[in-house]
Amino acid sequence: MNPADFRKLFPALRAFTWLDTPGSPPGAAPVVQALGETVEAWSTGVFDWLAWDAATSEARSLFANWIGVEADTVSTMGSLAEAAATVAASLPQGRVVVAAEDFRSNLFPWMARRDVVPVPARGGRTCTEDLIEALDERSVLLAVSEVTSKDGQRLDLAALRAATERVGARLFVNLTQSLGALRFDVAAVRPDYLAVHGYKWMLCPRGAAWLVSREDRLAELKPLAPNWKSAGPPHGFFGGALNLPDVGGRLDSSPAWFSWIGACAALRLLRELDPIQVEQHCLGLANQLVERAGDLGFRPVVEGNLSHIVVLQTDQAEALSNRLLEKGVRATALGDRIRFGFHYFNDDQDVQRLIAALSG
Repeated sequence: MNPADFRKLFPALRAFTWLDTPGSPPGAAPVVQALGETVEAWSTGVFDWLAWDAATSEARSLFANWIGVEADTVSTMGSLAEAAATVAASLPQGRVVVAAEDFRSNLFPWMARRDVVPVPARGGRTCTEDLIEALDERSVLLAVSEVTSKDGQRLDLAALRAATERVGARLFVNLTQSLGALRFDVAAVRPDYLAVHGYKWMLCPRGAAWLVSREDRLAELKPLAPNWKSAGPPHGFFGGALNLPDVGGRLDSSPAWFSWIGACAALRLLRELDPIQVEQHCLGLANQLVERAGDLGFRPVVEGNLSHIVVLQTDQAEALSNRLLEKGVRATALGDRIRFGFHYFNDDQDVQRLIAALSG
């Protein structure tokens, strides 16, 4: 599917120049349709809740196939924070290294349960080399976001994987701000744990998240809130012993059905896209914005290893965001900066409209 055809699936783009996917994207037509049909069935009573419940297993398989992992290593959860907290609660003794300015869902779960080494931002951004410097023989895990939400920095995961291996630490990678726009090579990075909340670049409803655990790490993890899903299929309802299976399903949350029905529709849509073409498209638009915004005097927080998220420094972020919204341009103000994100549905005209609004 080419970008123009993909764009047609988002009705909101008729009214808005949507550059706020780092916050949340507009609804894709197939996802909205699936949710609408579900709500209609709920309203009329012609639904089968067992069919709704099966959406979680379908989403697990679709996700595993799409990202290139075994379905048995995948756990279905409600949020990134739940995935991080699950890992944090099961780690051996030792320090957890994490960026001090990371999104709180990849910060607070570690702080609540572990001895955390927060690595401060330098020059307004998280730096790969500073995270590496913070690692030592006392480190049990490094928790990172491949693309940082606040500054759009794309961290060097290969260098971070090598650094954790040198000190015997594990690697937890949050892909919430990248997966769906950028490719991720599981075999190359070999994270011990990979987590993603699908409501941003994966176009899912909020409430559908995944945790992928390396096979040799899976058995030591325990569910945060054991429930009727924890004992594995066939799922019983009453009484019995808590016998956890040796697969990712042992960690599953009790599912919010509608979220997973929407997630299945989103994953089926994402599977129609060429991931190489998607990444090149998104990075190309981001580079265009950096170059053209530079002509207007705007400087990006991150220089060099750009991602699909561009964060520009400005002391008038809130006023600028409001002015852009008056022009139909959606973006997010973050204190001393303003953030823009490019998905496959964005195009050159979006960059032109943004530059025109910034020029005003």
